[in-house]
Amino acid sequence: MDISDIATQQCLTVAPETRLGKVRSTFTSDTHQDGVLVVEDDDCLGAIQPRDLLRSQYDDDTNAQSVVRSVPTIDRSTNVREAARLLVENRTVLAPVTQQGELWGCITADSIIAAVRENLSVLSVSDIHTSDVIAITEDATLGESLNRLREHGISRLPVVEDDGTLTGIITTDDLAEFIVRDPDQPHKGDRASDTERLLEVPVYDFMSSPVETTTLEATVDEAVTTMLDRGYDGLIVTPEYDELVAGVLTKTDVLRALTYTEEDVLDVQITNAELLRTTTKQQIHDRIEDIVTKHESMNVYHVHVTLQEHHEEFRNTNLIRCQVRLWSDQDTIAGTGEGYGAEDALSLALDKFERNVLELKGKRSDERYRGELLRKLNEL
Repeated sequence: MDISDIATQQCLTVAPETRLGKVRSTFTSDTHQDGVLVVEDDDCLGAIQPRDLLRSQYDDDTNAQSVVRSVPTIDRSTNVREAARLLVENRTVLAPVTQQGELWGCITADSIIAAVRENLSVLSVSDIHTSDVIAITEDATLGESLNRLREHGISRLPVVEDDGTLTGIITTDDLAEFIVRDPDQPHKGDRASDTERLLEVPVYDFMSSPVETTTLEATVDEAVTTMLDRGYDGLIVTPEYDELVAGVLTKTDVLRALTYTEEDVLDVQITNAELLRTTTKQQIHDRIEDIVTKHESMNVYHVHVTLQEHHEEFRNTNLIRCQVRLWSDQDTIAGTGEGYGAEDALSLALDKFERNVLELKGKRSDERYRGELLRKLNEL
């Protein structure tokens, strides 16, 4: 199945000189707009999504070209699995589509998911959700939530009480809308001070509540239907009849599941691979495969390596955060590291990842040992 019938020409585009205030105003709860393409003379320069706007150094008079982020260009004949892989690997929910080398339209995560929705009933939320969730408490400030979203490169933060009970949610869409000002209205001088005061507002006063949730037992097509019908990018996962947070299911999780392969080849995707200077994708693949073979009973679906650059520098080398995350038939395992330069961060993340894989293997061995011991005691 290719994307020829899924891609659309109904794309929201802006020129490079468009004011950021106008771009911001497209990301509201009324439009559910996932992003815009920046186009000049029928050439797509990239895309802008809500999370790209969560940078305090930009103001409404900044032009779109200063914020645009490069995204892959996908040919209209590309198959759905490859299109999903490109969106996941490049951390985007939309991309330009070309036909015979010319800009034709765009493809979105929503359109791909909607096209395959009826096939998602074979998966349960527990199969593909992300279990290691970053959350925030009610008394934290909007500024703290903004920093946490930036730091971890995520789009939503569950808001919890001290005991872990889910009470609300903050998303990048909420914050993008929060910092929007009507570009047609005058606003001089006080913008910075107003923003500083508002960023001190407690999360409790701004979060969305109650929260739309799904359960581990629900099918993915049920969860996806809720997301598409209500314009959500993700749902918080809670145990049935419980208000604690068990994970999160996002459209990216669903797209990633579409890339899973039954071939006897480890599927490794790397986001922001251009940050690597000396390490190749094959070297990363081989290192991860070597780690995974130490857990022989694990059936690995997918591995995703994410590199994220920070502004902090040391000797002209940026601080990099790297996360290695593996999805298998038994669990989700992750390892994270920070270092100056992508290779340093990757090495630390892989070391942590390996420790976590071996720790899980040890836990499984302990469980088997206890099971055997109990069986023998019962026989006695």
